[in-house]
Amino acid sequence: MEDDRSLDIIVVPPGDGETRTFRIPERHLRTLAVLAVAMLLMGGAILASWGYLVARNWRAVQLEVEVAELRAERERISELAEALAETEAAYERIRALFAPETLPPAGPGSVPAPAGGAAAGPSEAEGERPTVWPLTERGFLTQPLVEGGDGTHPGIDVAVAAGSYIRASGSGVVVEAADDPIYGLHIIVEHGEGYRTLYAHASSLRVSPGDRVRRGEVIGLTGSTGRSTAPHLHFEILLDGRPVDPLTLVPQP
Repeated sequence: MEDDRSLDIIVVPPGDGETRTFRIPERHLRTLAVLAVAMLLMGGAILASWGYLVARNWRAVQLEVEVAELRAERERISELAEALAETEAAYERIRALFAPETLPPAGPGSVPAPAGGAAAGPSEAEGERPTVWPLTERGFLTQPLVEGGDGTHPGIDVAVAAGSYIRASGSGVVVEAADDPIYGLHIIVEHGEGYRTLYAHASSLRVSPGDRVRRGEVIGLTGSTGRSTAPHLHFEILLDGRPVDPLTLVPQP
């Protein structure tokens, strides 16, 4: 027997209008229910897909920001690399200026030849007084003699590369070759006529107390011992125990 169950919908209009009845068979209701469920499922799938696409789009935006930041960082690194290369090149140029002359290994009593090709000898007017530059290179004067006040500095500081040759500014006798908390490894030479010279912050000494040295003779190698922040030579000239500006007696090359 055919199933005749159905859903009746009666529409009663206001007034004297004719009442209408709509009958929907049960099989149609089932079809409508299936369609409704299908539409709900489809709508859910569409919403889920939309949410996934929104999330992916947001992630894509984040990735674009990260890529832009990484590109900017790469540009900064490139700029830093260029600046580093320029700094290294400048350092090498300065280092070349500070580099010591190419000389044979210094030993006790060795005397590097001056520009004229022969060992410097004192003239009658000079005697044994300090008159020659205490280095085999010019170097850079970083601190002059300063007298009086809290900033007293009794000599000059000449910046040079570590291991540069220190030479006696005049002939004389070594009266001190020792280590000191302030001067580090240092040498004091007695020249006579009240003159003494001091060479400080050496990395090694090539003479001992009592040794007689000649003008221009290598007596040590520069360094940064004692109270020092960088390789240099601290050079003093004393006359009767008082400091004299070395540049008034010893011309810088």
